[in-house]
Formats: sequence, structure tokens, C-alpha cells
Amino acid sequence: MNQGPYSEAGVIIKPNPEFVEKANLNREEYERLTKWAQDDFTGFWDYFAKNEISWFKPYTKVLNESNAPFFKFFEDGELNMCYNCVDRHVTTRKKNRAAIVWENERGDSRILTYRELQFQINKFANVLKTLGIKKGDVVIIYMPMIPELPIAMLACAKIGAVHSVVFAGLSANALKERIIDANANIVITADGGFRGGKTISLKVHVDDAIRDLKMVKYVVVARHIHSDVPMKTLRDFWWQDLMSDADYANPRCEPESMNSEDPLFIMYTSGSTGKPKGVVHTTAGYLLWRILTARWVFDLKEEDTFWSTANIGWISGHSYTLYGPLSIGSTTFIYEGIPTYPSPDQWWYLVEKYRINVMYTAPTAIRALMRYGEEHTKKYDLSSLRLLTTGGERLNEAAWMWYYEHVGSKKCPIIDAYGQTETAGHMISSLPVVDQKPGSVGIAVPGIFPDVVDEDGEIITTPYEKGSLVMKKPWPSMVRTLWKNDDEYIKQYWEKFNNKYYYTSDVAYKDEDGYFWMEGRADDVINVSAHRIGCAEVESALTSCNMVAEAAVVGKPNEITGEEVFAFAVLKEGVDKTKHDEIVRKLRDYVRDQVSPIAKPSEIVFVDGLPKTRSGKVMRRVLRDIAAGKEIQQDLSTLDDKTVMDKLKSAIENREADILKKKNET
Repeated sequence: MNQGPYSEAGVIIKPNPEFVEKANLNREEYERLTKWAQDDFTGFWDYFAKNEISWFKPYTKVLNESNAPFFKFFEDGELNMCYNCVDRHVTTRKKNRAAIVWENERGDSRILTYRELQFQINKFANVLKTLGIKKGDVVIIYMPMIPELPIAMLACAKIGAVHSVVFAGLSANALKERIIDANANIVITADGGFRGGKTISLKVHVDDAIRDLKMVKYVVVARHIHSDVPMKTLRDFWWQDLMSDADYANPRCEPESMNSEDPLFIMYTSGSTGKPKGVVHTTAGYLLWRILTARWVFDLKEEDTFWSTANIGWISGHSYTLYGPLSIGSTTFIYEGIPTYPSPDQWWYLVEKYRINVMYTAPTAIRALMRYGEEHTKKYDLSSLRLLTTGGERLNEAAWMWYYEHVGSKKCPIIDAYGQTETAGHMISSLPVVDQKPGSVGIAVPGIFPDVVDEDGEIITTPYEKGSLVMKKPWPSMVRTLWKNDDEYIKQYWEKFNNKYYYTSDVAYKDEDGYFWMEGRADDVINVSAHRIGCAEVESALTSCNMVAEAAVVGKPNEITGEEVFAFAVLKEGVDKTKHDEIVRKLRDYVRDQVSPIAKPSEIVFVDGLPKTRSGKVMRRVLRDIAAGKEIQQDLSTLDDKTVMDKLKSAIENREADILKKKNET
């Protein structure tokens, strides 16, 4: 087996034999399932849908392709998401198992067994009914990472309402846009939340968002930070007051029978321009892929305590903080806080305290914790961990190895995976029972058919040749459409290759062994003198150098070459920034040696931090504008730390002043 061209010094990590022996999916089973899906596509999905889902009414047809690309799976079947994730477990020995374990950065904690979770869901489902919410209505949820958030989501699912969770870090204007687009008449929120030692007000944002919106009839507010917030009579109600009146002694709520293709939720995701687009996911297909990826990718077992650090406001949080672990009856740990507060060892303290077995986080978080060194991981007993997973963006080789060595003690497989908001789950993964290649997202998950094609839609057979990542066949959890915008759905995901393939807008390549390597979004490729340079290649080279903790690379317009490579780098603690020119020279030479002389950054600017969304993704479009000296035209509503923008501009100005000074001196 060969390593990818940018893999860490040819490192290939063999599966841990101890892990493989107990894994849900071994190599032979993987190959059998993959071949089965190739030979009998509908039979494959039929088997798992019948055996994994509790149906109220069985379906008669697996896949309807008559109106492609608007595919339908199990379309005449009926079920309920909440029943499958909670109610059915209460009828078994799992009823007294912890479903949700919650803690926040202040040390407040709470445990909900499956029976207690059902109790709370039934109460809030009845509250929603009292407020006039019925099947098909859209409920906006704008809450911190507290137990009331999953309770509200599952209560919506139980009565057939469509939930649309808006990440609680978004602005009032972003919230308003989503309320209007969804035509929602109710908002579920909290007085506020805790983040990094600060209290974040939420109710005031809701008030700002709905000030001129007559469509919103009710606002339900959970008391959490116990701050004084304005409450409008007959519109605003405290969660706790409503719950105290909701048949407290013995609440009952029968699950609504939902068609397989009924919407479960809308998730808004920002495009490069224009208003956010509402990605629609349906019930049965989404549920099935939660169950299968929880078992196959995360190797989750009923007895596991699983920690996905993803905020529930994003698709990873929906899929793997909440629905994934509950769908198979395991325990999910939910945390309200950031990884470095009150100290950089906070996460490892929690792993030891709750004996976390499987952990899922973003590469950004891993790189952030790397900056503080491995001494923090050494303070705690992390032996309960048996699998470490990551996703959301490319995990560079240096971060991969740090995660493997200092968190997983070289015994835990490191699972990198590829998925999108639109795929609603992992499609490609370095599955725990196959050889691991640091930097690669691995191979196709059984039932999924990804490939790399050129601009004409022809499949690329040459290893390492970059192209567009596509999906050649539909899958049950795929996006069904964009909310109230079928035309845009076709344009964004199908039109590029004449409805033949689902277009991901991502650039990738395959190596000789069929492993996929991600190069970033299609617009994250720099064209230097007709040479296409992947941002991820250069970033990977920079971060594999022991001086750099994080890097982001963008294209800057150049009259001669078309574009030039411009890099932003966050140096590791202890690196002497006064030796700027020497460090830049070393880094440029390193990129030249590791990637190509053409890929050498024309400029490298040292910054204290990179602009990221609250889900941890670097906002490269913003960096492109900064590098080009343009006014920022991008939507900054998802920006995690607003102060980073001023610091970036200051770093650029200081660098330009330094360059000018040196020119004058010579």
C-alpha cells in the first residue's frame, strides 16, 4: 500500500489488532458490504432499512428515481424519528441508561436517562401542541448547548413539526433571515449561554430579530444564565413555567406517524453570496444513515459514552452529537463551552471524568490544542478512549500525528471522514479497520459511490490527478431539495454535470490504493501561471513544519501569473516572531521542497488567529479579500471571534509598512 504524496514521511498506521477484533465492521465485512451495494443497490438499502428502523407502516418500494434528481427512498413507509431514537429504547433494558450527559464550563451538570428524556420530550411536545404547533409547521430553535435544545428538537420530531436549529452564535439579522425564509411563527430560545467565561445574551437577539416580524406569535425562553430579560406579555413564555403545566404527573404524547419523505429538519447554510439556503432533510433516509454511520464509521456500541464536540447548530451536531448515538441507544455527552476554558486541559479533564470512549471533533480544535503542547494531555487518564474521529475539514498530517500520539496513545485509530451539510453524514472515511494514511479521508463507506471527474465529467483514472468530487449514485440521507427553491437545488448540485452526478463543489484526488485526498472547495484552488495549486497542499506543508500551528492559504491577484500564493500563519508558542524574515525564508523553502517551487508563497503574514466560523471552518473568502486589499463584502454573521478581523488588518498593515521601510533603506 502506498502513502499519498503529502503523507507524513510515508507513515501508514496499521489497524490496532485489539480494536479490529471487537469492531462492528471488519475488513472482510466491509468488502462484502461494498460488493453487495455494487451488485444489488436497492437490495442493500432494503435489508438495512427493514432491520434497523422501527416502522409504523412498512414501505413497498426502496427507491423512486422517476423524478430524478428528486430521489425518494422508502417513500410509502411511515415511522417517527423520536420513537426510533428514544421511545423504543424505553421499552427495553436501555430505559435506565444515560441518554444524555451534560456539563458546562462552570461545572454545572445533568444526566437524563432514556426514560427521563422521554418524559421531558412528552411534556414539551404537549407544550408545542398547546401553542398551536402541528405536523408540518416549522419551529425555529436558537439555543446554547443545554439539554433543552435536544429536548426541543426531539419534541418537534415527535409531533411531526419541522425543526430548524439556528446556531446560537449567529447574529440577530442572520436569525431574522432564517425565520422569514422558513415562515416560522415560533422561536425557542434561552435567556443566554456561557462561552469562554462570558455570558452570551440570546433573548435580546431574538427580540431584535423579530421586532418587525408579525408572523412570530410565540417565543419560549429557557432560564439558563438567570439574567433579567424583557418578556412581552402573551408572546413570551418561560420554558420552565410552561413545562410545569404540561401534565407533569404522567405526560403522554403519541408519536406522529410520518411519511419517510416528510421533512425532519431544515438546516440553513451560507453560500458565497446571497441569502442562506435551506437544506431539507427527510425522516427515514436520514435516520438510517445515522444508525449505519454510527456503527460503521464511529464503531459505536450501546455501552459507549460518545462525545461529539460539534455544536448541535451544525449538521455534525445534528447527526452525531444527537441523532446518531441516540438512534443506537448509546450515551451522548454534550458540553457547553470552548476547549481552552477555563484552561487548555479542559477537554482531557472531561474525558477522564466521564470515561469517554469515542471522541469526535474538528481539525481546528485539534490544531488549537496542539499550540498548548502535550503536557496537558499527560495530566489525565485518557485510557477509556478507544477511537478518535474528526471531520468538517481536512485534518493535516501534523495534527493527525499529534492526535494519534498524545491523545490516543498510539492505540486509538484516527478516523478522518468526509461529509457535507447536504450529505447529512459521512460518505468517505478512514474506517477503523483499514490502514490509516495521515491526511487522507479514506475510502468510500459501504453503499456510497464517490469518484473524481474532470471538467467534462469523465472519471479520472490517473492516481493523484485532481478533479471534482462527485457521487455517482443517490443515497438515503441526501439533501432532497432547498427549502422552497427546487430550481436552485438543481443548479447547485446537479447542473454542472448534466444531472448525471451529484456535484459536491469539492476538489479531490485518489491515490493508487483508492484512498481519497481532499484539496478543499473548488474555489480553494490557486491558478499560478496555469498551474493549479491546491490550498490544502500548501497549508499541509506549512503546518508540517514545527514552527507553524495553523495556516490558511489563498490566491492573490497577480498581473503576470494570474494569481500568487498568499499565506497566513499562526506560529506555535515559543517561536521568536522577531526573526520574521528568517522564518519566512525557511517556510518558503520548505513549501518549495514539499510541494513545488510554483507553490512557494509570495508572502507569509504571521497572525494571532484565523477568521473561522463557529463550526471551526476557516473563512478563506474573507482572507482572499484581505490579501487583495479589498473591502470585506462577505457575510460575517457566522464569524466566531469578531476581534480577529482587526488583528488581521493590523498584521497586514504592519507587514506592508515593514516592506516599505526596507525598500526605502535599500
